[in-house]
Amino acid sequence: MPGASRLLRRMRRVARRLGALAGCCLFVSACWALGGVVAFLLAHGGGGFFTGRCTDEQSHRILARLCLDYRKGALTGDLCEDLCVAQKLIYRRCLYYDRGKKVIQADWRGRPVILKSKNGVFSSYHPLDFLDEMEPQGFPEAELFMMVALEIKNVLGLELPNNTVGPLWTKKRGPHWKAQLASMWSLLQQEEYIYFSVLQDFSKHVLKVIGSCGHFYAVEYLTAGHAWHKTLFSVEDAVGASFSGIKNKAKAITEIAISFLDMVNHFDNDFSHPLHLCDIKPENFAIRNDLTVVAIDVDMAFFEPKMRDILEQNCTGDQDCNFFDCFSKCDLRSRRCGAERANNNLQVICDKIFRPWFSMNLRGSDISFPLQLQLQKAVRECAQPRTKDAIQHQHNFPDSLSKLYHLLQASQKELQKSGSYLHQIQL
Repeated sequence: MPGASRLLRRMRRVARRLGALAGCCLFVSACWALGGVVAFLLAHGGGGFFTGRCTDEQSHRILARLCLDYRKGALTGDLCEDLCVAQKLIYRRCLYYDRGKKVIQADWRGRPVILKSKNGVFSSYHPLDFLDEMEPQGFPEAELFMMVALEIKNVLGLELPNNTVGPLWTKKRGPHWKAQLASMWSLLQQEEYIYFSVLQDFSKHVLKVIGSCGHFYAVEYLTAGHAWHKTLFSVEDAVGASFSGIKNKAKAITEIAISFLDMVNHFDNDFSHPLHLCDIKPENFAIRNDLTVVAIDVDMAFFEPKMRDILEQNCTGDQDCNFFDCFSKCDLRSRRCGAERANNNLQVICDKIFRPWFSMNLRGSDISFPLQLQLQKAVRECAQPRTKDAIQHQHNFPDSLSKLYHLLQASQKELQKSGSYLHQIQL
């Protein structure tokens, strides 16, 4: 997709500039603090701070235009009738508008959902030019299937089995076939939609897609993490007030941490290629009410083949090989970044998620002090590997994962013995 390629090139340039400023600690700290404030305001509908970018009035205009296009027959989807006619999909608030991306909270038949689209207007997506002249039966089904498969391959950077591609494209041909195909094509131009749709039948760690209307798709509503929250994730919102005490906080943290390890192991081993997360921060994850960790923003997630293409760039030093949270090494002889990632998902999660958790949040719990110290040490070693060699670091990965699993399971046993741990969370 040309737009995606241009975006990646721009992101690489930004990442390199940021890498050159890595030594300016005061600047980075200020940006981090400002980012926290901005994220807070966005998560709460802008609070009047971004009134020009995320307002109820603007959101209502976007949804009204979506419904106008639906009534004109330009687009369709299984949620259009509930949104535009039956009033069973009801707007609540805007959550996030940035560079065209729209994220809106709504209620669907009494259930909270999130509506997402990379652009607010249907016409901003590249159309299928042949649709205006084509009769429903005039375009061979096999060619449609191939076209969809190529678009998905371009986004993900890998081939998919035919049974994986099938659910993402329209097979039914009828009076609204052109609107169905145009709507499907607008969704296929959104990388995040493809990831969620492809992975939802294979992974409990990604958001579930509920339905769509034109270029907007609905996913399950979950409360995102927050960097300024003491435990990063509001367990009370997910599970209930029963998890508000110190002891309950400790068992929630161990459950969530084990789920993070499950997710890392799953993304590394259970697909045809590892899935790399290049933007790891609490705001990009959420927890379900059973404390399963879910990736809710995968705009910066890449399977191995595409990851190698992104990393393998010209360089004059290692700082040029930093692509957000994904790093490689610069070969000064060839002046090319290595295609193999030098760090991994677990290392970044240990650094950005586990390190703040285990530095303070287990104090006062029934986890023994020696075990708390072991956990803190294991997290530090995981976040700061002793070797800079990418291949050796990958060999160290199973040891770090295994050690953290062992220590967290030991924590669960201590909590269970103290009577403060529920093996089966009662919801």
